[in-house]
Amino acid sequence: MINIMAKFRKIGVLTSGGDAPGMNAAVRAVVRSALARGVEVVGIYKGYTGLISGELKVLTSMDVANITGLGGTVLYSDRCDEFATEAGMAKAIETCKKNEIDGIVAIGGDGTFRGATDLAMHGIPTIGIPGTIDNDITSTDYSIGFDTAMNTVLHAADCLRDTCESHARCEVIEVMGRDAGYIALECGISCGAVAVAIKELPFDEDACLEKLKELRAKGQRSFIVMHSEGMPKGFGEALTDRINKEADIDTRFIRLAHMVRGGAPTLRDRLTATRMGDFAVDLILEGKSDLVVC
Repeated sequence: MINIMAKFRKIGVLTSGGDAPGMNAAVRAVVRSALARGVEVVGIYKGYTGLISGELKVLTSMDVANITGLGGTVLYSDRCDEFATEAGMAKAIETCKKNEIDGIVAIGGDGTFRGATDLAMHGIPTIGIPGTIDNDITSTDYSIGFDTAMNTVLHAADCLRDTCESHARCEVIEVMGRDAGYIALECGISCGAVAVAIKELPFDEDACLEKLKELRAKGQRSFIVMHSEGMPKGFGEALTDRINKEADIDTRFIRLAHMVRGGAPTLRDRLTATRMGDFAVDLILEGKSDLVVC
């Protein structure tokens, strides 16, 4: 019988693209699971940029101690256009050969996985772990960071609700999520928004305005309208202007941008990331490649 695990003496782990709370828990799980199986782990810094330039460090169990509660990524992240070129790929392959990296666990979103697939096609085994607050990975129902991002948005919406109630205002809130409306939809429902606008569904602005006027006439003081960043550029500002003028409700616009990516990960994201990291090591040591943990 061939011992597949014996073929893997060293694996690399990287985080790429937009950061997501829980990535560090996944890194920790990859490192400790691999070390428990006698496999060395190399941290690849700044994603594929670091793979090209050779920004590597052998990681010990102590290097990843106490990082599960940290937001961001201790391996840092980057978006690397060079990696999509033949020259960039050649440099990345050379880094793997020079440092005897037998496989790579890549944590990130769809761009990260495209890069991992390219590596696999060039003979470097790869396993992907979904890490993006957008939750827009087609191969899985859940991606690391989504729960934390939703809780961050919900907390912000609750805070805005407090001051809106005090001043009888409406707040139009834009949230991250790229072309996916999951954060806006679920947080909008959870915070009691009057309306939620997402790219995936038609939105009736006139009906929204009529609902706001109806609720104001009944005595409601505060209102929240939430929309995803996938809506047309300037959508939130234009809707805010319409509400101010046509519904005669003092309305403000706020964009919850990169703050949504930060913060300590929730229990769900820590636990999911840990499970995914452990399973990713199992898969790569079994000789699997070009797969995403789900």
